[in-house]
Amino acid sequence: MADYVAIDPERQVRLKEIIGRLHAGRPVGEVKREFAKLIQGVSAAEIAAMEQSLIEGGMPVEEVQRLCEVHVQVFEASLAKGGTPTGMAGHPIHSMIEENKLAKRKASALKTAARHWAWRVGTQEDAAAALEDLSAIVIHYTRKENQLFPYLEKQGFTGPSRVMWSKHDEIRALIKDARDALGGEPRAFGRIAGSLASKVQKMIFMEEHILIPEARRRLSEREWAEIRQGEEAIGFAWIKPASLYDAGIVLASAPAARPAAPVAETAATRAEAAVSTAPAYAQAAAAPSAEAAELLDLATGRLPKSLLDIALRTMPVDISIIDEHDKVLYYSDSPHRLFPRSPAAIGRDVHNCHPQKSVATVEKILQAFRNKEKNRARFWIEMGGRFILIEYHALYDAAGAYRGTLEVSQDLTELRALEGQRRLLDWN
Repeated sequence: MADYVAIDPERQVRLKEIIGRLHAGRPVGEVKREFAKLIQGVSAAEIAAMEQSLIEGGMPVEEVQRLCEVHVQVFEASLAKGGTPTGMAGHPIHSMIEENKLAKRKASALKTAARHWAWRVGTQEDAAAALEDLSAIVIHYTRKENQLFPYLEKQGFTGPSRVMWSKHDEIRALIKDARDALGGEPRAFGRIAGSLASKVQKMIFMEEHILIPEARRRLSEREWAEIRQGEEAIGFAWIKPASLYDAGIVLASAPAARPAAPVAETAATRAEAAVSTAPAYAQAAAAPSAEAAELLDLATGRLPKSLLDIALRTMPVDISIIDEHDKVLYYSDSPHRLFPRSPAAIGRDVHNCHPQKSVATVEKILQAFRNKEKNRARFWIEMGGRFILIEYHALYDAAGAYRGTLEVSQDLTELRALEGQRRLLDWN
């Protein structure tokens, strides 16, 4: 991990006072003048620490989110002096920077296409193409949410996942609004497109001058390598990362310490014990094969662990499981997943796996499950022309103790369209 950067406590107090004045409605121009006295030496680390401190001090995340762009406007001149971070090709930082370079161009292209359509020197089709081109930025945000944010949360730095994710959702909503506006008046589309492009550009600034420098300071190279290994599960916007940065080599040079599994509790040792106590004539037949050695004893049978994994990934539903402490234990990594997941989700607090606007609902469900007031919650949404069912099921053990929650998501579009009967096999 990078060297610790000391945060000036007096400056922190003064920065929080400035944000407090913004919160109270003071004009940005006045606040900027007050801020001029602090502009010398302000770092991304100090700003990140200030926002984290505001959240930990009880300021609602929604307020920090509302002020976030104002923070950037106030601190922009100082932050810009820090330049743009870079990284080796293939490194997660480098990929973020490369995507941001393209996003800047595509945001400008959207503004131009919208303006040309409004002036009747361009077409609706050009505007729609520019919008769809920029909309790939959502993949960039999804990768941040599912890969980078979990590692920052492990360092106790939760500000980005609480605030930036909400800003991502604002951009996602504007993309939807812009698509809806394509069938209407060009100038209305232009206003939405302009707002969308502006928010994308501001997010780029926040990433490159606050998020990335702070992440670089906090995370070890091993953690960056782990982030890189999980990125393919989410994908990239417009780019294909080079292979100069080899995450496998980094991980091999710094292996993580893993506690040994309790010998008496493994499936292999249970199988070996069964063979050793069996009659002599049965031992040869009962000698465990490599697959039998990994058999899992379930309530109604035994399965090789590898076969169970294949079955879970083949099921036509997405599955996630959290434990009684709200930590993610498992997700089914199938190619048809409806919602993205990556290895960084394992061990993550489930509250951080959702945008801030959904956290209260998640907590309400979990509390109801713990209190045994409810044992299921069901939602359905329309997404990309598909009808999606999302269910949460409480998990209780034989003694009735709450052990966790099962999330199941399923695309019901084709099932809802079924009619009549089919009694014979038809693979045509």
